[in-house]
Amino acid sequence: MPFVITQDGTEISYRDWGAGTPVVLIHGWPLDQDMWERQANFLAGQKLRVITYDRRGFGHSGQPWNGYDYDTFAADLNTLMEKLNLTGATLVGFSMGGGEVVRYLSRYGSARVTKAVLISAITPFLMQAADNPEGVDPSVFDEMGESILKDRAAFLKAFGPNFYGRSLVNHTVSESVLEWTQAVAYRSSLRPTIAAAKAFAQTDFRADMEGITIPVRIIHGTSDAIVPIDKSSRRSAKILPNATLTEYDGEPHGLFFTAAERLNRELLSFIEG
Repeated sequence: MPFVITQDGTEISYRDWGAGTPVVLIHGWPLDQDMWERQANFLAGQKLRVITYDRRGFGHSGQPWNGYDYDTFAADLNTLMEKLNLTGATLVGFSMGGGEVVRYLSRYGSARVTKAVLISAITPFLMQAADNPEGVDPSVFDEMGESILKDRAAFLKAFGPNFYGRSLVNHTVSESVLEWTQAVAYRSSLRPTIAAAKAFAQTDFRADMEGITIPVRIIHGTSDAIVPIDKSSRRSAKILPNATLTEYDGEPHGLFFTAAERLNRELLSFIEG
């Protein structure tokens, strides 16, 4: 698997499939680029060039102690864009990956990018604050961090069903998918898992979003228990100047799997349209 080297010497693992208009898929927490297997396989088969990569600290990328902030994440993405000389690209960010899309466009502009997609994204500002009363209570993130620190394996096992909206009566995914999700998450380690969670909880993207004028498709499930739609995508759609929100009724956070076929079709239509 090839790598690009960032400004601080961190190796970023990536895949580059197909040929045509470039599409960069940016994964969510606590997963890596493998979460995109159904989208990458489909889009690369539609005469598109599909690039996926592992965020620093996850998958097969390097795990430095520092650099788990959105300025650095965006700089890492910029390094990848420049090294592969991508132009006319569509950026697709899932969950915390939506933050990379927004911060990249804010800091580096849209010279290499024509469109963007935010899926189940944490933008515009997830944590409740004095100037962000609509956000999630900070105690939720404090408890999450404590649980990860105490027993990361137990946390990840309990996280999976909520991620996919799976219950005793609603088997949105199989037990095998839950086990696979845990295995992917285990490729990271304690430090990046906690530090990245802190970053996506505490980073304010509202000012970044106001200046993004390229077309943006926002996709979010109405039953998302991880990133509630009212605290995220419905607000983002009001801030972004050129955004369209598509709500997937009843879908959970991990709709890249539970609604894969619908998502694939919508991505292709948006990219080609």
